Amino acid sequence: MDELLMQVTAKAQEWLGGSFDENTRKEVQALLDKDDKSDLIDAFYRDLEFGTGGLRGIMGAGTNRMNIYTVGMATQGLANYLNRNFKDRKQISVVVGHDCRNNGRLFAETVADIFSANGIKVYLFEDLRPTPEVSFAIRHLGCQSGVNVTASHNPREYNGYKAYWEDGAQVLAPHDTGIIDEVSKVKVSDIKFKGNPDLIQIIGEDVDKPYLDAIQGICIDPELVKRNHDLCIVYTPLHGCGRVMIPRSLAQWGFTNVNCVPEQMIPDGNFPTVVSPNPEYPEALTMALKLAAEKNADVVMASDPDADRLGVACRNDKGELVLLNGNQTAMIFLYYIIRQLNKLGKITGKEYIVKTIVTTEVIARIAEKNNMEMFDCYTGFKWIAKVIADENAKGKKYVGGGEESFGFLAEDFVRDKDAVSACSLMAEIAAWAKENGKTLFDVLLDAYQEYGFSQEGAVSVVKPGKSGAEEIKAMMEQFRANPPKTLAGEKVVLVKDFKLLKQTDAAGKTTDLVMPEPSNVLQYFTAAGDKVSVRPSGTEPKIKFYMEAKLPMASKADYLRVQAEAMKKIELFKRDLGI
Repeated sequence: MDELLMQVTAKAQEWLGGSFDENTRKEVQALLDKDDKSDLIDAFYRDLEFGTGGLRGIMGAGTNRMNIYTVGMATQGLANYLNRNFKDRKQISVVVGHDCRNNGRLFAETVADIFSANGIKVYLFEDLRPTPEVSFAIRHLGCQSGVNVTASHNPREYNGYKAYWEDGAQVLAPHDTGIIDEVSKVKVSDIKFKGNPDLIQIIGEDVDKPYLDAIQGICIDPELVKRNHDLCIVYTPLHGCGRVMIPRSLAQWGFTNVNCVPEQMIPDGNFPTVVSPNPEYPEALTMALKLAAEKNADVVMASDPDADRLGVACRNDKGELVLLNGNQTAMIFLYYIIRQLNKLGKITGKEYIVKTIVTTEVIARIAEKNNMEMFDCYTGFKWIAKVIADENAKGKKYVGGGEESFGFLAEDFVRDKDAVSACSLMAEIAAWAKENGKTLFDVLLDAYQEYGFSQEGAVSVVKPGKSGAEEIKAMMEQFRANPPKTLAGEKVVLVKDFKLLKQTDAAGKTTDLVMPEPSNVLQYFTAAGDKVSVRPSGTEPKIKFYMEAKLPMASKADYLRVQAEAMKKIELFKRDLGI
């Protein structure tokens, strides 16, 4: 520890120099003066890593924190890479946006200044905008890259930096490693902070309108929406940037009875009304569910701070409002889209859907029964975007893609998950259900009845700091070296190791896994059709366990009983995994 403290202290003292502003120097000096050195160590024990998705970290002074200097080094490195990669282009251009988080505007303007100081034209959004709109704007404006300042659904002390390429998707190989290499070379003294105002253009409605018009174009049955325009919808942006665009999109589709949670329509990076601004957590929907009870709402929807994830609640067969998980919403989307396309005679045989490897296998059965191609990809929408780029280039048609973490994309003019379009399409599905005397919950049960039941459960084990990263690494090594033989009494018949790109069956036969690159993910499949996935998070200090229990469901009346049995099975998975 003494050696680490010496290294950390030396790094911190460098931040007392003239390259740093007075407030930063004061904050660092306060960390140095504290008797307890744990905050100092956490702030400086490493450099905040610019990974394939950009940056994400706690805000504050230090090399392991989000501040204008770590953001500045990332942007200077990205600018250097763009200038080298597009050197023959007369004018390189980028889009810059931000969400509601504290320091969001400061970081976004810092990013814009640095790009412009490097001769790159910047389209800077006038105010907070959804992440998917930044993706749309890159394609719409013909830019070569883009940055959105957001920490997505992370707690309030975080901010982040998502980097995009000219296709509107988060950066993939070979550019990801190329940018990382450039960023690693940058020193604070290299950052060109003084912007060129002539190269910064403020954008807003000139992108908002074409984005919303494009989203309106994915409405499958506009007449259905007209007939059910007064569907009672409750929506909350959880203080984030869905606050304007999602109500506008719903109105443009024709929905006239949208009730927003007023307290959560106020943009606020402190997220004062929730513990965590994550629609995956039931607590985040507390105020929306209260308003829904008062309004007797048909459907409740919530988006996270950067409006790329969607949470949904609907009424069950007893009229009670229940939350759907991300697997269930993805199932409902694909169930409806494919059913309606079939009904309209729009299936040509060239359609395909996409899911991530940790998302429910029910989606695979939906694809199989409809003779539709399905692609399994790694966690993260950049991989779904890669499939879209690859398959569209072959003349195929993207139908939809989703992941268990509440992300869905119903269009290909955006290349990241999109809660703006997802909210509007989910409202259409709720209207379709209501017109047919059903609820969204009934649609879910119909999907289970037709394609088979499974119940998902997830556990995230948080291990913060340097010691936590080491613990997570040791856990993965242990699971890799000693895979479970059984889970909940069911024999493990297949093990997939995406780091080694190998799969091993029950007989010990090993074959190759065909994926774009290795990834530190392990999966175990049982004879009963259960699936357990283990992976460290790429953006947070945690290791994630995704569990899927498959059980037969003879009729819709059996749902609650079968679900309870599946939850018991998931508890046994946890026991067997030691979590």
